[in-house]
Amino acid sequence: MSLQSFGFFGFLLVVAAVYLHLPRRVQSPFLLAASWVFYALAMPSMLGVTIAIAVFTWLCGRALAGPHKTAALRVGVVGLLGILAFFKYNGAFAGLAGWQAVAMPLGISFYSFAAIAYLIDAARGDCEVEPSFIRCALFLNFFATVTQGPICRAGALLPQFRQEHRFDAARTVRGLRLMALGLFKLVAVSDVLGVLVDEVFPHYQNYGGPMLLLGAVAYTLQLYFNFSGYSEVARAVGLFLGLELPENFKTPFFATNFSGFWSRWHISFSSWLQDYLFMPLAWADLSGVTRGRLQRLPAEVCVFTVFFVSGFWHGNTLPFVVWGLLQACYRLGEELLHRRFGKPKKKAPARVVRAKRAVVFALWTVSMVFFRVGSAPAGTLTVGDAFGYLAGWFRGWAPARFAGELYSAVYTAFYANTLMVAAYYVFLAAVLVLAFYLDTRRAFTYKNKPSEIALAGEKHRWAVYYLLVIFLLAGYIMQSGGFGNAGFGMYAGF
Repeated sequence: MSLQSFGFFGFLLVVAAVYLHLPRRVQSPFLLAASWVFYALAMPSMLGVTIAIAVFTWLCGRALAGPHKTAALRVGVVGLLGILAFFKYNGAFAGLAGWQAVAMPLGISFYSFAAIAYLIDAARGDCEVEPSFIRCALFLNFFATVTQGPICRAGALLPQFRQEHRFDAARTVRGLRLMALGLFKLVAVSDVLGVLVDEVFPHYQNYGGPMLLLGAVAYTLQLYFNFSGYSEVARAVGLFLGLELPENFKTPFFATNFSGFWSRWHISFSSWLQDYLFMPLAWADLSGVTRGRLQRLPAEVCVFTVFFVSGFWHGNTLPFVVWGLLQACYRLGEELLHRRFGKPKKKAPARVVRAKRAVVFALWTVSMVFFRVGSAPAGTLTVGDAFGYLAGWFRGWAPARFAGELYSAVYTAFYANTLMVAAYYVFLAAVLVLAFYLDTRRAFTYKNKPSEIALAGEKHRWAVYYLLVIFLLAGYIMQSGGFGNAGFGMYAGF
């Protein structure tokens, strides 16, 4: 039951209708029960693991209020990282001494990171220790965020579970705007782009450079619209229930450098890395270890470590390692350029700004080839295929060949009908124009205010609403062809 399925809409309607009419003391237990039902429907065999992690986190949190706070924090953080590492990487040992791989619980990275942040914040005094197991488990297992985030902070979300929530018309309208926009991105943009991507990448040897380049750009956009759309649907669910969840994306493709890009892309994850990995590394006192020869780790080492860990977090295969190394090189390269030539002027000429955005997008797209190969089913593609894909960009640039491949890729992957191939590309062009129009308006007219506020500020917003709904319905109809995303979002597997 993904967040874009009709079954989920019925589930949400029932949960919201009951939840908003319950007494305050019963609301959190009911929402936790609903979240566990949602998870049981998604991955019943792993519900026990999810509950066990919530129990472990709650017990470690309670122990933080006792005399052994440091020991409780260490046990909690090391235990959570150990559990996460086991489930993410035990498959690497499959076949050794009869070992059989154990499936990874859905969304374990997201609620494990939320649990680690809660324990660290509670130990620091940045948030209160949660005495209620129900509220602690709900914070970790809330059905809108449990499979794909955003990674919430305890200090922001736990207090909301202590409040009474009732129907609010203005808040519900905000949620409806977000829901329409998020579903549009998921169904009408991301899933439709996936038709092309899923045909080109597995058969990249059969295509020339222009088609491979188009496939890489299509995947870059597919991942962005899928993940940002999912995050907006999650925020919409929160609004329906009276909860404010954090934003996860702020028009990243308008960033002019990778520092800005990562402050706009998967914000809850990048800020987690900043607060719980980079800052501890940067401020760690090494004088006792190095006998005074080194007080602090160089900033470059901290940056490199953060992005290497980011790549390894996504997967332990070489494509993800290369992806993480590329991100580290991009960020370190920027820092070295700034040291050599100085930081760029805040008000650069428009052509310079556009060129910087193009370079950031191009470099990100190159790295996405490794990310897509790493995300392929196990054993189907390797890091060699990623390099082969990139090398293929330089072959077969004949216009006639490109036209034929544009036709054959969609003809094979979609309806085997010439008229439908044309309709596919027309539809794809139309939804991309609308999606980038809204992102452009949000970035420049509304200065990256929340998506639903930017949408509400549009002069012709009702025309935009109608287009979103029409394209969304068309996307659902196109999914009857069998290409729809039946899973829990492209990032749920991480």
